[in-house]
Amino acid sequence: MRRTGLTAAALAAALAILGGCSGTDADERGPVETVQPLRAPAPSPATAPAPAPSGPSTFVYDGELEQGGWIVGQVPAGTVSARLDLRDLTVTQDGRFFAGFDRDAPGDAVLVAKLRDGRTVTSPLTIQPRAWRIENINIARNPTGPSESFMKIRRPELARINAARSEDAQSDGWSQSFIWPVKGRISGLFGSQRVYRGEPGSYHTGLDIAPGGGVPYVAPADGVVTLAADDPFSLEGKLLIIDHGMGLNSAFLHSSSLAVKEGDVVRQGQVLGTVGMTGRATGPHLHWSIKWRDTRLDPLLFLPPQ
Repeated sequence: MRRTGLTAAALAAALAILGGCSGTDADERGPVETVQPLRAPAPSPATAPAPAPSGPSTFVYDGELEQGGWIVGQVPAGTVSARLDLRDLTVTQDGRFFAGFDRDAPGDAVLVAKLRDGRTVTSPLTIQPRAWRIENINIARNPTGPSESFMKIRRPELARINAARSEDAQSDGWSQSFIWPVKGRISGLFGSQRVYRGEPGSYHTGLDIAPGGGVPYVAPADGVVTLAADDPFSLEGKLLIIDHGMGLNSAFLHSSSLAVKEGDVVRQGQVLGTVGMTGRATGPHLHWSIKWRDTRLDPLLFLPPQ
């Protein structure tokens, strides 16, 4: 009978090829042990260097560097905090800021930035003085203050005004080029003042525009309505306050009617109300005032020629 399969000699040769030894050698050296290789620990990734901050190496800004003026700018790259003199600045994620200069601001100011690497960057500013319209009156100033009965009415009004101007609306109106809310005869300038026998009175805090009663006025920039007093205030009459963001807000006084309400988001050019003479006013006009935080600014310095 014919046999199939490997002969003993062939089997031994195959084992020698596969195992590296003959069956006899395997018996002499003991059983062959198979050991799985160990995985080497992965090398720890190298710590990537922190990316260099992008942006300018110092302050970059533009605007009106004069009393009652303002600047919009960019802080240095890597800034963690910034201030104008002693006032902290709000800085957007991409490094932009707004700041303003009071009517009586001194001639020198400084921008200061603290950087992430511990350095400090300073940028001195020169604030130009203004020649304000001063009217000298040869009579004594009225020494009597407001009566208590008037202040009972006035205190709640002031509380509403302060609350409206303290809100921090999310708006980019502060970064826009402002437009005229209405065009007409300029009947009062920001900063003008009467002096009574050497004693200065309060200066005019806004810009008065007199186009005629009932003429609509519009938003000079985007914003959020934080106060809309349809019931006239004792001095301001029907009062509207718009928050443009970054602490910048506009107030519109003496309106005959309001077209928006508190909480409304308004766009540049949108009708806000109509010009009137409610409150303490001697004729129909729009009194427009601008504040950056507690600093009063000149609306004319935000505008192109009329």
